[in-house]
Amino acid sequence: MQHAVGSPLPPPHQPGHGPAVGWSPAAHPPGPHQGPAPVPPPAAAGYPMRSPHPAASQQAPGPAPGPHPAPRQAAPAPPPPDTTGHVPLPPGGPVAVPSVPPAAAAAPDPTTTTLAVLLIGPAGAGKTSVAKYWADHRGVPTAHISLDDVREWVRSGFADPQTGWNEHSEAQYRLARRTCGFSARNFLANGISCILDDAVFPDRPVVGLGGWKRHVGPGLLPVVLLPGLDIVLERNAERSGNRRLTDEEVARIHGRMAGWYGSGLPIIDNSQLGIPETAQVLNEVLTRSIASPPSW
Repeated sequence: MQHAVGSPLPPPHQPGHGPAVGWSPAAHPPGPHQGPAPVPPPAAAGYPMRSPHPAASQQAPGPAPGPHPAPRQAAPAPPPPDTTGHVPLPPGGPVAVPSVPPAAAAAPDPTTTTLAVLLIGPAGAGKTSVAKYWADHRGVPTAHISLDDVREWVRSGFADPQTGWNEHSEAQYRLARRTCGFSARNFLANGISCILDDAVFPDRPVVGLGGWKRHVGPGLLPVVLLPGLDIVLERNAERSGNRRLTDEEVARIHGRMAGWYGSGLPIIDNSQLGIPETAQVLNEVLTRSIASPPSW
């Protein structure tokens, strides 16, 4: 097919190549129509402008048609300001024991130091309430992880220890504790302190401190929250759902928690303390624990 003035069509666009730059009627034999010289078309992208001056016909023809290098691609536009790229995160590793400051240095401030804390206590001791308040009022980013919350991520097939401690409830407890440990290590590796809470027993290795040290690291600072039995029973009565235990179960757990006395771990009796006051005492205990980490 030809133009009405007799000039042949440019060669078709080849896949993988740019437009046919350099196409010229001089490179193609004219068709059977031998009319007057064609009128040059207006300049367009990919087609060279032809001069109407007669001297232009004396210039050498353009390059022969054929494959040409693909045009250079423009640099990609920068992402919009509300788009983030890949943020590298340091991998979590075992939490080291806090460094002991020199004797001449000021006492460490637990409200601005990156820490890993394990708050231990029976049901109704106020662990979760104190941990949340403590995390909310620190001078550095802090996360709170409750083992009970993580354990209850299992919806279908949840093995409730209140219905009997068996291989299923133990497996789900161990899995939740390991998940908490991984989370704490990742938070701490990225500069975020972490406070965990769990009803750890001093006389039962399955739910003892060894698993927490293994999953978090030796730098974990355990603190026991142990109010009187009457306070624990009163707080338990305010609970609902599977978080509420029978009075007999609460008394049994509280009695076993008394085994922490003489263990060397710091113990806070918050029977007469509100949540803010307990958090303040926790900071004082952690100051001593940083300066002289407990042996456990």
